[in-house]
Amino acid sequence: QVQLVESGGGWVQAGGSRRLSCAASGRTVSNYVMGWCRQAPGKEREFVAEISLSGGIPSYDDSVKGQFTISRANAKNTVYLQMNCLKPEDTAVYYCYTLRGNAGQGTQVAVSS
Repeated sequence: QVQLVESGGGWVQAGGSRRLSCAASGRTVSNYVMGWCRQAPGKEREFVAEISLSGGIPSYDDSVKGQFTISRANAKNTVYLQMNCLKPEDTAVYYCYTLRGNAGQGTQVAVSS
């Protein structure tokens, strides 16, 4: 069983940056496609970014292309989400997941204008 724990959330001013981490335990996730999604207050959970096994083929929602970067360090069993030029509409709880159905508890990001 894979456990995922997100970290790195917090408060940030608009225009700032934040790097989220997702640490996996229980088994190696190097064979798992992994991703990030988010849920803003009062809204549905939405896809943010996903990354292939080797890390060479990331995909992004159009709303974050050029702004967010997903990466992974398989040796550390960790996936990252670098978020730049943050906007108030990026405020949400960010969740890490695997395509095999695992998900973390989320980390809150709050962006103030």
